[in-house]
Amino acid sequence: MTAPAPAPAPAAIEVSGLTKQFGAILALDRLDLDVPQGSIFGLLGPNGAGKTTTIRILAGLAQATAGSALVAGIKVGLDVPELHRHIGYLDQDPRFYNWMTGRELLAFVGRLHGLGGIALRSRVAEMLERVGLGASADRRIGGYSGGMRQRLGIAQAIIQRPSILFLDEPVSSLDPEGRRDLLELIGGLRGEATVVVSTHVLSDVERICDRVAILDRGRLVTEGPLQELLDAHARSIYRLLPGPGQDAPTSDLIAALRAARWVSAASVAAGAITVAVSDPAAAASEILPLVVAAGVVLDEFERARPTLEDVFLELVGPTAADDLDGRGFVRPREATRQ
Repeated sequence: MTAPAPAPAPAAIEVSGLTKQFGAILALDRLDLDVPQGSIFGLLGPNGAGKTTTIRILAGLAQATAGSALVAGIKVGLDVPELHRHIGYLDQDPRFYNWMTGRELLAFVGRLHGLGGIALRSRVAEMLERVGLGASADRRIGGYSGGMRQRLGIAQAIIQRPSILFLDEPVSSLDPEGRRDLLELIGGLRGEATVVVSTHVLSDVERICDRVAILDRGRLVTEGPLQELLDAHARSIYRLLPGPGQDAPTSDLIAALRAARWVSAASVAAGAITVAVSDPAAAASEILPLVVAAGVVLDEFERARPTLEDVFLELVGPTAADDLDGRGFVRPREATRQ
């Protein structure tokens, strides 16, 4: 007799019909979302899509207009102490007391979470080393760089070892090196907590997230495992670079490619041929025989890996200038027009 399959673990976060309205502005429009336990979950969308509003509601810092949400099995809302014992939070623009040292700030936050004595000192030292601030622990925060402040923000968010961690645009203001280091730090939290990361930078999501939700003007466009989204929505693309002096056979090759049933588009730019395919399996077996039949010698041949940007542009499309306000944010929907 076959044993029954184990029941799936309950979601760390369950969101149903979550709506947030500011006057006539609809910042969130009936958002439904489940975040699995232990995942690093990317909340993706342009500025103004509703990411920060979602995180603030889930962290108990804002009140929804309608709908409901459970975080760690606790119904979210303002002034819910039990919720705060389960979550860590880093704002997209963290503000610290600049006269404090990094060590003092973490001790202060630790005491707010009920830590004290040797346990507090040990936890503060552990967090400082983990985020790479051990050597700077006794410097005033006012002298910290942007990257150091973000590291300190991560440390204060995890000092009580939360089961769920919310990070709102944690690397948006950093230089490339600082962004890389902080993303590695966030990726290292996998398995310790469920991490929800909001960002408008698609490449950051690809580096660390295993699941993604895309928001557009307060509405959920799609959600699922990152690789499944890439496989389902991103087109397979081949890039071919013929060697010099092959104009005639190259023209024959381009014509043959455009006539192939599995090619959705073929274009030429700077001597390179880009081929978008609708049937990856057929393309994999037939594209090189077409090259050989045309008598073309290639200097380069590659199958480009689909990116999250391909998925995003297919589902959301580029943002038109008329859809942006003066700050570069997408104009929200108006509730009166729904």
